[in-house]
Amino acid sequence: MIAILLAQTIAITGGTVYPVSGPKIDHATVLIRDGRIVAVGTNVAVPAGATRIDAAGTWVTPGLIDGGGQLGLTEIGAVQGTNDGGLRDSAVAASFNVSEGLNPASVLIPVTRIEGVTTALAAPSGNFLRGQAVLIDLDGRTIEAMVIKSPVGMVVNLNENSKGAGGGSRAGAAARLRRVLTDARIYAQRRNDFQRAQIQPLSASAADLEALQPVLRGEVPLIAVANRQSDIATALRIAREFRLRLILAGAAEGWQIADQIAAAGVPVMVQAMDNVPTYDGLGIRYENAALLAKAGVKVVLMETDTHNSRNLRQQAGNAVSYGMAWEQALRSVTLTTAEVFGVADRYGSLEPGKVANVVVWSGDPFEFATGVEHVYIRGREIPLRSRQTELLERYKTLPPRY
Repeated sequence: MIAILLAQTIAITGGTVYPVSGPKIDHATVLIRDGRIVAVGTNVAVPAGATRIDAAGTWVTPGLIDGGGQLGLTEIGAVQGTNDGGLRDSAVAASFNVSEGLNPASVLIPVTRIEGVTTALAAPSGNFLRGQAVLIDLDGRTIEAMVIKSPVGMVVNLNENSKGAGGGSRAGAAARLRRVLTDARIYAQRRNDFQRAQIQPLSASAADLEALQPVLRGEVPLIAVANRQSDIATALRIAREFRLRLILAGAAEGWQIADQIAAAGVPVMVQAMDNVPTYDGLGIRYENAALLAKAGVKVVLMETDTHNSRNLRQQAGNAVSYGMAWEQALRSVTLTTAEVFGVADRYGSLEPGKVANVVVWSGDPFEFATGVEHVYIRGREIPLRSRQTELLERYKTLPPRY
């Protein structure tokens, strides 16, 4: 039985295919074998014995990739026992990797994937240097089966919530980050002296300083959460000083300094359904994603509310409503996200050799009324069931009341 499942060939035929890496293809076939895409086009030969999915009249895209949230790390926000995404009382937690806190059986995962999201960032929480995020596929019975890349980024908070780590000031938080990064450099040069306590105490543990080495070498990006224009500028400044690969997350006021972000070549992860001003982002607006993209910034759309990660496609639809090109919005939840996270060789588009994360939609995926017809993760068709659908079936017909 296992050998048969591994050798399964699936042909999704007759749909309008959006490869993302190229123009749409009408009446096309996507051929999947052993969890990989082997062919895409209008003249694909379907092998005998392949499972055929008639996709005529539907749209076929890569699975969506969410760059925000804590899928697998949280269940009920108000119940601490169900939250494994952060270390309490630890401002500097660079060595903390969230992967072993993942729960493959999380009820939030089916809710999300049946809405076309097949891959997601699982990010640590916290007030300052949060730790290491990982990228996961939303299928698998074990942590090893889910994790795509670990770590995919080191997360630091530079918004208003970071002030506690800096003595109550944003400037203090920035100074503390510089101190930790500087000490990580010193640690790399003087490990033996550090172990023998022959240098002055450093600002973090050996484990945390060691975890920062790939960041300093540019192998792992620093994901900086910053919303206010001045906080974004601070993140850019620190990245220049230490020659870091930077990814901005949040960036509510990013549109105000879009040219600077573009000139630095820094990608930005934003939400396109936020426009309520706060003191952390008075200049927030729906057009943020479109204006950043227009300036030449590489834009990733995300949904940070883990319990509503399924709304990622609505984030994209809203971005289109407020000026982003449709094709660019699709790229911002597929291939661009894969590029930013360093997995574009395997994910983000429908091309031969790539992982077969594929979604068949009843129409435009960014239209509210569009439904999901089929979801494939690593070539396995995912049942369109979740706790919510099960509750619907259970209670849609109620017994009579007497």
